[in-house]
Amino acid sequence: MTIHVVRAGETLPSIAEHYGVDPARLASDNSVPPDGALAVGQTLVIRFPRVVHAVQSGETLTTIAGRYSTTVRALWRNNFFLGGGSQIDPGQALVISYFGEKLGTAAANGYAYPHISPALLNETLPYLTYLAPFTYGITAEGNLLPLADDLLLAAARERGTKPVMHLSTLTEEGSFDTQRATMVLTERSPQDRLVEQILQTLLYRGYAGLDVDFEYIPGDLASAYAAFLDRLRRLLHARGLFLWAALAPKTSASQRGLLYEGHDYAAVAAATDGVLLMTYEWGYTYGPPMAVAPLPNVRAVLDYAVTVIPPEKIFLGVPNYGYDWPLPFRQGVTRARSISNQEAIRIAIAHRIAIQFDETAVSPFFHYTAQDGTVHEVWFEDARSMEAKLRLIAEYGFQGCGFWNLMRPFSQTWLTLDSLYDVD
Repeated sequence: MTIHVVRAGETLPSIAEHYGVDPARLASDNSVPPDGALAVGQTLVIRFPRVVHAVQSGETLTTIAGRYSTTVRALWRNNFFLGGGSQIDPGQALVISYFGEKLGTAAANGYAYPHISPALLNETLPYLTYLAPFTYGITAEGNLLPLADDLLLAAARERGTKPVMHLSTLTEEGSFDTQRATMVLTERSPQDRLVEQILQTLLYRGYAGLDVDFEYIPGDLASAYAAFLDRLRRLLHARGLFLWAALAPKTSASQRGLLYEGHDYAAVAAATDGVLLMTYEWGYTYGPPMAVAPLPNVRAVLDYAVTVIPPEKIFLGVPNYGYDWPLPFRQGVTRARSISNQEAIRIAIAHRIAIQFDETAVSPFFHYTAQDGTVHEVWFEDARSMEAKLRLIAEYGFQGCGFWNLMRPFSQTWLTLDSLYDVD
């Protein structure tokens, strides 16, 4: 894999010619619009085919995979244009393998709401070990809030991705609730009822495991939370299932704040089979303009985490989105708009703005002026920032990564992941 940064005067055909690759595939892989428009400073992921197969009449992905001793999932990953589908036509070129050594094997998890576009879900699933439909919540009485996850589960199983049940303290209104977490952690009857409903759902729905995300837990309930997780883990293990938990991005055991104090890294890790470090949202809706996951901030969390958590239990949280802030920023007033990385590129192209790159944050950004005269600041992820984050998996010896979230299309996320790792 090579990551090319577009320079002034370059075109898609000229870039493809320079690297000796097919311009149509280069455009498809990187979701370049039909008119070939590029922004100066945007990235293009370029992969170099080692073995290519020309589809013959009557062949299927299954027969082609068998011929080359590979899998249909691998064919999907090597040919993004297939979109996780089975349609192939005689004469099409399918890449069987690419040049380049990978860093190793990694597990990848992704979170998706039930309303995700089926096409987007299908093209993404082949790159994932796990899919976590978001989210089963908790009622005010301590019962499990259901989730319309039928379509997600069916799509995951069809493409060989293991479904993971996601449990949070999200309310019917969609916000995390401290009182509901407190009730479950301190009152035995609601906890017993919830645990039984969780087990029934896991088994009936055919989930491979459970991912727990209790946020904004008071510090004095940190031990109770770890004990709750330990109870779940023992019950799940008896049924051949695993347990994960999400952790706020702490840099020390004594970090203050409601988001952090209820998450005892060592205790939660000891009570679970894996943890997701939520290493994102430094740049967020109500905060000042900055990178969503500046690399120095991410590293600070990781450097602390590995002192109390076995690295092989850790999933690195990776953002798959950006933000657009109107300026000037006013605390308590300004609200950033969450956007896809692909939309950020479209904005830069539409306004003929060159994308810049912050070498410290390791993140792209730019400014543009809207039609109403308002200046905006955009921070997002591209192949460079994604590669820098994903390389941390191998550097620290992590189990893998978890993408928040799958709702916004950005093919470079998946091309970069597939170029760096064999997805377990």
